[in-house]
Amino acid sequence: MPLYEHVFISRQDLSNAQAEGLIEHFGTVLSDNGGKVVESEYWGVKTMAYKINKNRKGHYAFLRTDAPSDAVMEMERLMRLHDDVMRVLTIKVEEHKEGPSVQMQKRDEREERRPRRN
Repeated sequence: MPLYEHVFISRQDLSNAQAEGLIEHFGTVLSDNGGKVVESEYWGVKTMAYKINKNRKGHYAFLRTDAPSDAVMEMERLMRLHDDVMRVLTIKVEEHKEGPSVQMQKRDEREERRPRRN
């Protein structure tokens, strides 16, 4: 089955438990349609670059999934209809990277940047 990575932003006025409940809810939608959540991460409340629906901040969540495209399309459709979800980004990947995402890594654990070109 294809591998996907999803990031979604939910409203800032939700509690942490409600935001994490959305992760479980959409994971259940995937599993009901023949897919599975390989890994999920709750990134917390972060400030956005611009306002979305009059919100400056949002709860960010990240999912790594192994699901057929029909299951992903159904999950995205339900995310768009859900009042608490503001934005969704889904990317198809060749393979999932091991370990935590870049957002969850400490700054000193990240790989060094490439030197600047002149």
